[in-house]
Amino acid sequence: MNIIEKLKLAELKGRGGAGFPTYLKWESVLNAKAPKKYIICNAAEGELDLKKDKYILENYLKDVLFGIEIALKTIDNSLAYLYLNKEYYSLIKNKIDNPKIILIEEDNGYIGGEESTAINVIEGKAPEPRKRPPYVSEKGLFGMPTLVNNVETFYYVSKIEKGEYDKERFYMIVGENIKGGVYELKEDMTIREILKQTNNYLEEPFYVQSGGGSCGEILVEEEFDKPVCGEGFIRVISYKEDPYKIMEKWATFLMEGNCDKCTPCREGTYRILEMVQNKNLKGMEEIFSVLEKTSFCALGRGIPTSFRSLINKVILK
Repeated sequence: MNIIEKLKLAELKGRGGAGFPTYLKWESVLNAKAPKKYIICNAAEGELDLKKDKYILENYLKDVLFGIEIALKTIDNSLAYLYLNKEYYSLIKNKIDNPKIILIEEDNGYIGGEESTAINVIEGKAPEPRKRPPYVSEKGLFGMPTLVNNVETFYYVSKIEKGEYDKERFYMIVGENIKGGVYELKEDMTIREILKQTNNYLEEPFYVQSGGGSCGEILVEEEFDKPVCGEGFIRVISYKEDPYKIMEKWATFLMEGNCDKCTPCREGTYRILEMVQNKNLKGMEEIFSVLEKTSFCALGRGIPTSFRSLINKVILK
């Protein structure tokens, strides 16, 4: 059985947030007709408070590299790039000895996690997303078919190849007055199960942010029996915390971290920050609607999720 068949059988989905079946990405690039192909392991990890890839690189670098090497062997005439933020580059720059894996040091923050942005940066272009179609599996780096997966996905590719995968994933838990940390657990566990098993379930009333550090959805106690979505991120939040301070942190991060390519993100995040600082929520839903309908990329379209859910489930409850 070849690796693509193994990935399909394992039902591995990408761990960068979108949850796209991994085997379909690999199959698309493998079947594309081109004289050269590329593989990118995206370790930008610029999302707010997320350090899951850092944990994996520190503890399982050999597995990640093995996953990349499997892709190199599977996809003919290919070359791999390991796209790292500056902190992660410093961690592993002296630990790579495969000439077919090229390290790229970048500092593009949140937008660096978007796959076509990574391609633009490697090509020496502005750190901003590309219009799709064409998809990067058809026309990516230097116009050639390109496979882009994140660190955790390549880690699990290696586990699948070695017969060691049992439908796990990594979860990062953050928050005040909790243990926190990164944990490898079953991928279908609920938020309640994860927090109790890791001793991170607060005794006082609390809610969580699930999926991502800036755009993850707010879930209240009666929703804790849902699985964790997106990037495997859980923020534990006591009702004692000021929700406006939480939103100000999100808005500041998103205003500073968006690529400024499109007006909805550039102006919308500025206006959201201004409204949050003034504790004036009137008209914010209109900004959310514009972001969702007109943002150039998925990152912009995802911005309203955290704010809207916090406002509706906590502030206006």
